Amino acid sequence: PPPRKPTYHHSHFVKFDLAIGTMKTSAAAIAVVCGAAAASAFVPHSSPKAFLAKHAAPSTSGLFMAEDAEESKAFDQEAYIAESKEMRLKYLEDQAMFALKTSCENFDNAVFPNALIAGDVVITHLLDRLGYLKNGKCTVMCVDTFHLFPETIDFIKEIEEHYGFKAEIFCAEGVPVLDKDAYDTKYGADLWKEDIEQYDKVCKVEPFQRGLKTLNTDCMINGRTRWQGFERAWIDQFENAPIGGGLAKCNPLAYWTLEDTFDYIAKYNVPHHPLHAKGYPSIGDAKDTIPIPEDGSTRFVDFKFEGDPVPWLDYASERKGRFVGLQNKDGSTKTECGIHVAGAEKTFDRDLWEEGSVKNIESSDAALEVVKSGKPSVVTVYAPWCQFCQGMEDEYAAFAEQADVDVYKFRGDEVRDFVQSELNTESFPTVNVVKADGTVVKYDSEERTVDAFNAFVKEQLA
Repeated sequence: PPPRKPTYHHSHFVKFDLAIGTMKTSAAAIAVVCGAAAASAFVPHSSPKAFLAKHAAPSTSGLFMAEDAEESKAFDQEAYIAESKEMRLKYLEDQAMFALKTSCENFDNAVFPNALIAGDVVITHLLDRLGYLKNGKCTVMCVDTFHLFPETIDFIKEIEEHYGFKAEIFCAEGVPVLDKDAYDTKYGADLWKEDIEQYDKVCKVEPFQRGLKTLNTDCMINGRTRWQGFERAWIDQFENAPIGGGLAKCNPLAYWTLEDTFDYIAKYNVPHHPLHAKGYPSIGDAKDTIPIPEDGSTRFVDFKFEGDPVPWLDYASERKGRFVGLQNKDGSTKTECGIHVAGAEKTFDRDLWEEGSVKNIESSDAALEVVKSGKPSVVTVYAPWCQFCQGMEDEYAAFAEQADVDVYKFRGDEVRDFVQSELNTESFPTVNVVKADGTVVKYDSEERTVDAFNAFVKEQLA
């Protein structure tokens, strides 16, 4: 039987302890391991005769059930499977709606970061059925990485109109929404090629977390499932996110397979991403997402599959077409964007060298004044999100404390053209010694220590 719904109080619900305990009752366990239908589909309707009377059909093949030697009825296998799947889907639907109700009714600011993939459109549909999109009990949030498919941007607008809500869209810091040229100017069009971890941080993790903070999120709703792969094989419907100090997190589809998801989309004609019709089981950035199989022979068109659905529906296959050609720095294949992993809270939404002897250059004009001042100095061009800038923060601060010249910082990611032409900058950090005659000399070594900086300054100013 479905789990009994407990009474929740906001004061002790933050970790979802009661909800987790409830969802791990026998019915939920059977649902995960064997499929939810197993908990109910094998309960006799009223008697074997009643069931057989309903499903019997003349046949010379298939399964047979016999009450005795004189009475034998053919078993309609396809009808039984169809009914079992329907029962399973109803159970999963009730379970997901229970999770969403638990989240939206017990928290003040439930937020659903919507990536518009198959599971997310199901959650959007369920939130609409529960009335949470229109009454404001749940806010939909999207992250624009500036590398999404054009179809994704169009689809956001389509579901906004269909369900009557407005999504909150967040993107890389300091860049207007949907302004790709501004992003390229500030961060570089090839950031993802140069440093995939920094790209994830700038375009996904930081705007994601900033969105949650801006919306005062106290419960995050998410579309992850156990079926998506071993990294997610043990998630529960309720858990604590590894961000924001342990944000309450709800995964309403935790126990769904991808087949369940598309069955549900077909049953309710749920609006879904147009690229499913072009062979994409999951949709991420256009730069590293491909159809599966690559020839696009499996498609979901007009609420039904064309071609063999197995390449999509097999275990851990939904995201096979994601992060194609990308590797983590340790050489392992990339499977996560960084948003949902432990440590994702360690983004740098602060500046560097906010205290101490490092002086700040406020503008491009001020930087030119330092260069033309006739006074020797050290100017480092940096970006606060850059892990290499972060890595030299302590050494550069210590260097400034004992240096005989003025030591400056100048944030260059917002004025890339200027720092490229005037301050030798192709990447961050770039440390320059400015001579009295205005010559700017770049420090080319990656040894960023107090001693190394001192030696370079002494050499250039001798």
